[in-house]
Amino acid sequence: MAFSLHLQQIFLSSTTFSSQPKSQIFPNLIKKTSIHPLIVKSSLNASASTSAAEKEIPLPPELSRELMPKHVAVIMDGNRRWAKNRGLPVALGYEAGIRSVRKLVELCGNWGINALTLFAFSSENWSRPKAEVDILMGLFEKMLKSELETLASAGIRLSIIGDTSKLPKSLQDLIDKAVKTTEENSRLHLLVAVNYSGQYDVVQACQTIAQKVKDGIIEPEDISSFLVEQELQTNCTDFPCPDLLIRTSGELRLSNFLLWQLAYTELYFSNAQWPDFGEAEFSETLCSFQQRQRRYGGQDS
Repeated sequence: MAFSLHLQQIFLSSTTFSSQPKSQIFPNLIKKTSIHPLIVKSSLNASASTSAAEKEIPLPPELSRELMPKHVAVIMDGNRRWAKNRGLPVALGYEAGIRSVRKLVELCGNWGINALTLFAFSSENWSRPKAEVDILMGLFEKMLKSELETLASAGIRLSIIGDTSKLPKSLQDLIDKAVKTTEENSRLHLLVAVNYSGQYDVVQACQTIAQKVKDGIIEPEDISSFLVEQELQTNCTDFPCPDLLIRTSGELRLSNFLLWQLAYTELYFSNAQWPDFGEAEFSETLCSFQQRQRRYGGQDS
């Protein structure tokens, strides 16, 4: 993607990805030595020995591994406000938010969470100023370039949900490469929603099912909630419906995110702006989740 000189200058800061050594990215997930607690001891037979070679990272004392959500979804709100409150360019707010992304991915991988879905860019975000959209697309592209190797070596699988056809061609190519490179990884499934709409996700699922009925593949009476779920974009993961949704920056709405999938999801709204959401805030969120009784419409047990 070509950027104006102005945008290039915005990106030149001490927080950019390109200035960080590999050892600072996901520091607790990178393969350092053969005795690292999260990395396979023998690179000659990595896929076969992953389970045996991994050791569980101790959890904060207030958390239980048995009660950990399998799938966490996050609406990362407050990057622009964080920058504005500090008199900084918007781009630095988004870059600060990416530091929180790194930390959350690391924690999910270490604490036994199977899937993490991040709402990075909604289909409605195209209405924002072009300069800001260019910043977001540029940061996403830089992230994929600089951290793909780390994601792959850390056992993280990357999937993208949303309509990627409207993204810059260079970004589409990077996404394809990242998805293919990490598709066999299984420690954590990282789903990033880009140009995503929860309403359209349901619409496209219904269109696909309607076409199958028209083609005689299925009958109308075969349509069920299970069939709809299979056609949603989250069908790429073993846990398509999040157990926990986190939204930061004090906003109390879903903003057209995973509308079908969140039917029985526990909701947590944090007042912290996304760049300030770290381990303490995530631990507090998980503690709240683990104290709840999920009934799925049934009676108290």
